[in-house]
Amino acid sequence: MTMIGRRSLLTFAGLGGAALALPGTPAYAAPAPAPTVTPVAAPPATAPSSAAPIDLPAPTVRRTVGTVSLHLVDEHRQDPFAPTPAPRELMVQLWYPARAAAGRPRAPYTTARVAAALDQGTFLDPGTIARLRPTARLGAPALPGALPLLLLGHGRKGGRSNCTALAEELAARGYLVAALDHTYDATAVEFPDGRLVRSVLEDEPADWDATERKEIAARAADLRFVATELTTGRALRRHAGLPCADPRRIGVFGHSMGGAAAAEAIRQDRRFAAGLNLDGGFFGSPVADEGVDRPFLLFTTLEDHETWQRWREHQRGWGRQLLQHDSGHLSVTDLPYAVGPGHLAENTSPETALRLTGTIAPARAVELARAYVLAHFDRFLHGRPSPLLDAPSPRYPEISFVWSRG
Repeated sequence: MTMIGRRSLLTFAGLGGAALALPGTPAYAAPAPAPTVTPVAAPPATAPSSAAPIDLPAPTVRRTVGTVSLHLVDEHRQDPFAPTPAPRELMVQLWYPARAAAGRPRAPYTTARVAAALDQGTFLDPGTIARLRPTARLGAPALPGALPLLLLGHGRKGGRSNCTALAEELAARGYLVAALDHTYDATAVEFPDGRLVRSVLEDEPADWDATERKEIAARAADLRFVATELTTGRALRRHAGLPCADPRRIGVFGHSMGGAAAAEAIRQDRRFAAGLNLDGGFFGSPVADEGVDRPFLLFTTLEDHETWQRWREHQRGWGRQLLQHDSGHLSVTDLPYAVGPGHLAENTSPETALRLTGTIAPARAVELARAYVLAHFDRFLHGRPSPLLDAPSPRYPEISFVWSRG
């Protein structure tokens, strides 16, 4: 697939004049006072009664996965995007290995109002996103013990549910996965009091550089805050049965702009042991020209990009750039499962749908992302070497090695 333009790479995707809304820093010092934390039982999303569910692929290991959403408030940071001064508020969804979940319902993909906003933004038929059905069980009690933590960020104007199938696999494999909604960036964020906060980001800002720096700075601060909440246990004290995060084993990754933010968070914060970027340009921070000194995997669907070229020249720690062929910018997310049922090609054009998802089958794309993301974090958070990260595999011929270090 040929390289696409700057905006299309850093945004979750752009369709025509509207955005396809899918889903030198000081050393870290945690604030002493605890922030406001509210556990949230996710309200069900609704789909038309005549529409069949669209099942996302279940984890490949037979282990129950639990999920719960948390409302976190950083009382020590003003929201840089809020229309009036206010503390930064976030919604965070956790996935984790759980005990048997008898009586626990399957989790909705997202809330009904957020699903409707995603349908509208993605040019899908109304009710499509609400039909996506994950495997995880709401509020299932966690298995005991501290778990390695993986922080997950969405693309520009995306949302925390965008990589649910990937998150569920990682949770089934023994990780605590925490996906953030970056408020005022995500398409829509629904808070427990009923507020629906929509994205305020411009599709085509006059000053891209300044815009990217502001967005990445906010995202990196969000990631660091959530890491503190989960590793100190402050975010979980009011919610019995949830797992503890191991502060010695933290990874960070994301799709598109979320991948750029993951790299910047590693550059800022030594608690993050390894990172991964799913098809995102290194915008909004010095990472492209400085690299990072810890392991970092760049997993792309585009042939190349100038920020990736610069990063390869400056990466100081272990690094890989892998290319997934026959794919589009959304192939590593759940959204290819919605494209056909939601008639994206008919609502936009077949060419647009092909550009976003490529020709690879959704199930195969999920399989590839799961295999390589798991291999990366298993290696650097568990010390489990994997041949997948050393050379091309005949099992996965769609993946080629563009560049290696270490």
